Amino acid sequence: MTTEPTQAAPVLPRTFIRELAQHVGQTVRLRGMILSRRDLGGIQFVTLRDAGGAVQCVGDQLNLDLPLPESSVEIIGTVRPHPKRGGEVEVQMQAMTVIAAAAEPTPVELPKLERVHADTLLNHRAVTVRGLKERAALRVQAELLAGFRETLSGMGFTEISTPKIVEAGAEGGAGLFTVDYFGEPAYLAQSPQLYKQMMVGAFERVFEVAPVFRGESHNTSRHLTEYLSLDAELGFIDSEEDVMDAETEVLRGMLARVQERCGPELALLGAELPQVPERIPRIPLLEARATVEREFGHLVGGKDLDPEGERLLGEWAGRELGSDFVFVTKFPQAARPFYTHPDGEMDGVPVTRGFDLLLRGLEITSGGQRIHDPEMLRRSIEAYGLNPESLRAYAEVFRYGMPPHGGFAIGAERLTALLLGLSNVRMARAFPRDRTRLQP
Repeated sequence: MTTEPTQAAPVLPRTFIRELAQHVGQTVRLRGMILSRRDLGGIQFVTLRDAGGAVQCVGDQLNLDLPLPESSVEIIGTVRPHPKRGGEVEVQMQAMTVIAAAAEPTPVELPKLERVHADTLLNHRAVTVRGLKERAALRVQAELLAGFRETLSGMGFTEISTPKIVEAGAEGGAGLFTVDYFGEPAYLAQSPQLYKQMMVGAFERVFEVAPVFRGESHNTSRHLTEYLSLDAELGFIDSEEDVMDAETEVLRGMLARVQERCGPELALLGAELPQVPERIPRIPLLEARATVEREFGHLVGGKDLDPEGERLLGEWAGRELGSDFVFVTKFPQAARPFYTHPDGEMDGVPVTRGFDLLLRGLEITSGGQRIHDPEMLRRSIEAYGLNPESLRAYAEVFRYGMPPHGGFAIGAERLTALLLGLSNVRMARAFPRDRTRLQP
């Protein structure tokens, strides 16, 4: 006599929360972390969070011993329409298994992070980054980066990787972090600028997504000492106008990707993406300063627009030009690095082919055409009082036929914060570094 082997019940495949709308009426297996839980006289409510979102799970007379929030659990249940929220679903729990229980309550309640001071959020960032809105901002940023790469790759650009330990600073030596490099001084890179120019000679069109380091004393809601820089450089341009046109196309691709893929995140954050005009308005710096003074009575001193001047120019551009974006062009030589191509004079002031891009009154980009003539570059290095020896490897490239070229750099965190209406750029980075913060 033979006995048939007992067949084990099939294990349900894992379903992610973002897929639940496709499984109404079906039994599913969810895995995630408890965002919140309540026990109301035998009816238990659990908000479960996984990589794709959050959903309410309801247990009726299951007598579950609910673990602490942030415990990792598995839930088996049936998907059904939410009784009070049209178009949404909930899960009727049949069973819950604790995979990894939280040992103690979280230092702050994740569903109530909006009530918590920014410093407290950052001090406990390893936990608070799990909050739904905090994750949403970083997910949007991830799609911005993917859109940056995707659009530039489609435009014939090659992604490169440049050194982050360097012998000299790209911006002339100010704000550098010094490191001990086997007994010799070296620095953390402020920018891939010099290297991406060199790589134009190899690939013509290049880009990089990488951290840069600025040892500046700023301690404001818009500055970081380490941030993610989105850099692009392209050769055979006629002027900085070609660079601005390229950035416009890139921004259009980045925002289109976010619009397509981040609908739930944008809704959660209450964010509305700006429209990128076919041609972003352009205004020379001296004219921008005059406009701010004429329209708002704000007198700008120094070499650049001050933060209030930027804000007011953004307000004017939105009102008069119908654009959240505006390029500020023709920066004076005194306000631009040594490698920026000169462009004659305006009102007796030597200007360059350098530009900034403002979004909603805040700078998100610096860019321009670079010097490609070796003799012009030599004179510029001397005029800026820089050490020619420390720039020897960079300057050498221009002796071998570099084409006219230019590029731009976007600060990923600042762009993210502006698009989503975040009041502090630190909240657009998972683990920010500023003048006073090295942990977590």
